[in-house]
Amino acid sequence: MMDTLRKGRILLSLTGWSPDVWLETLRHEAPDRDIVLAPDHAADPNIHYAVVWKQPHGILKDLPNLKAIFSIGAGVDHLFQDPHVPDVPIVRVVSPDLTLRMSEYVVWQVLDHHRKGQAYRDQQRRCVWREDLTQKSADEVTVGIMGLGHLGLDAATKLQALGFRVTGWSRRPKDVAPYITLFTGEAQLGAFLGSADMIVCLLPLTPETAGILAAPLFAQMKKAGPDFAGPILINAGRGGLQNEADILAALDYGALAAASLDVFESEPLPASSPLWHHPRVTITPHAAAASSPAKIIPPMVAQMNRHDAGGPLTDLVDRTAGY
Repeated sequence: MMDTLRKGRILLSLTGWSPDVWLETLRHEAPDRDIVLAPDHAADPNIHYAVVWKQPHGILKDLPNLKAIFSIGAGVDHLFQDPHVPDVPIVRVVSPDLTLRMSEYVVWQVLDHHRKGQAYRDQQRRCVWREDLTQKSADEVTVGIMGLGHLGLDAATKLQALGFRVTGWSRRPKDVAPYITLFTGEAQLGAFLGSADMIVCLLPLTPETAGILAAPLFAQMKKAGPDFAGPILINAGRGGLQNEADILAALDYGALAAASLDVFESEPLPASSPLWHHPRVTITPHAAAASSPAKIIPPMVAQMNRHDAGGPLTDLVDRTAGY
């Protein structure tokens, strides 16, 4: 009798992360649902929702009563790598916690480059006391943000509050705050790149953006000069956006002065990668905005309950655009 009163099951399917804390949180937030790590069989009719990260390809394709798929990470490109993703709504994570974590990372890296963090750490290693490093004020520095979704817009707001000039580039026109100088589309990409001292990339990974951080883009960036060592790249978007060989070459010939990279073409970053030891590269292990089950799961379950009651899902992925 109890089983007939329970709501549809939730399938939790994760690769690369331990499911334990996610499973525990889902059970706490959805006590009236069964949470399973695999379907009973390929066409399990009891699964109504899936919570996934890099799910095994094909695991979702035959579930006849699947209502929606929820990604636990900000990116959804991992879902579209599965050629058998069923035609049901896909919900992206839009979490104040995730947004704040990303903005913290962006501000941290921008400030570290702005305030000569690498140079001072080098001086410390060499026991050098030197006070005369040139230091511009924030209002003399332009930070350009590629990708103006929830994450990019919040980072722009926080950088502007610190005094930085902010430009932004979006593939499509959109409404932004008046303090963001907006560039849109391929026609304005070059002007955007030439506007900024630092470029922060928060683009989604789609067929149109794959490999965009490469030599042709670096060639359009602001050029080094007597009082400008060259532009700085910060990528906290997706590893598939960047060409790491081109980044290293750009650092060597001066098209880039430095880079902060949180994501990589192959993760974990192989120990053989020269990025590990480059003196002007800062590496973090895809940790800019880690997903927190305690922050992400409750709004997911609230959406499921609301949808079962006839309400609409929000924060849906545009399948045509890929994000």
